[in-house]
Amino acid sequence: MKILVSGSVAYDRIMPFPGKFADHIMPDKIHILNVCFLVDGLIEKFGGTAGNIAFTLKLLGEDPEILATVGKDFGNYEAWMQKHGISLESIRVMEEDLTASAYITTDKSDNQITGFNPAAMNHSSQFNFDRIAPEDTLAIVSPGNLDDMYNYSRKYQEKKVRYIFDPGQNIPAFSGEKMLDMISGSYILIANDYELEMIMKNTGKSKAELLEYTENIITTLGEHGCSVLNGGDDAVLPAARVSQVVDPTGAGDGFRAGLIKGLADGRSVSQAAKVGLTSAAYAVEHHGTQEHYFTPEEFWKRYKDNFE
Repeated sequence: MKILVSGSVAYDRIMPFPGKFADHIMPDKIHILNVCFLVDGLIEKFGGTAGNIAFTLKLLGEDPEILATVGKDFGNYEAWMQKHGISLESIRVMEEDLTASAYITTDKSDNQITGFNPAAMNHSSQFNFDRIAPEDTLAIVSPGNLDDMYNYSRKYQEKKVRYIFDPGQNIPAFSGEKMLDMISGSYILIANDYELEMIMKNTGKSKAELLEYTENIITTLGEHGCSVLNGGDDAVLPAARVSQVVDPTGAGDGFRAGLIKGLADGRSVSQAAKVGLTSAAYAVEHHGTQEHYFTPEEFWKRYKDNFE
């Protein structure tokens, strides 16, 4: 089965600050804020929604295709993808721009100040849909280029491709009407509980009303697992057990990769969500979004230990 993953490919550049932001920001001077934080170096990680999902899908034995744009500084990330056998076929390189990047400063209290430069992500990946077989294709539309999110979801609906719609942090960028256009015809709408509240406020629709536009709603609940709502086989599923909570960043993308794997294998949505909960656990146990590793044997043993 062909798996299409549209979204962002980005560098995460993390700068740890050895103090606390609160000690350097004067509340009564916030209107003339001018601060400088001396950080303890810079750590570069590979990230972005599409990159993260594709990475874990590859560990799960799938061969995803990333639909995204990158820039002239893509070299290090490109080598990483090649090392892990991730296809570069549908990644568009914008030679006049930089790859999207997040600059994250984190203090000792785990507060963060982040600047995100979309750069190459401002351009469409211009994927050619003529070469796909709809009946043998599974797709996810995750946060990335706004035009791609809208146009690709419409194209999947037109071609009757099963797709997961995952608006994430880009929810505020769309009107309620456009949001409903993108949800309409999707196989699954996925969001965390806060994001789902934003979608309902944005569209003016309740969960029951949203099910008139999509077949399933999955709400990720962090350490509490997830819920699956479809008006029939509704379920609340517990999170997979973890050996230690190191960094929850990337758990959502890990969940989505496992969910897609489960669907590609022909499992029901609830059963596929359990695969997602298993893969999310690996991300939680490591710093960074593409730092975990497992063999198929290790993965499916963990799945069985948690859900069978």
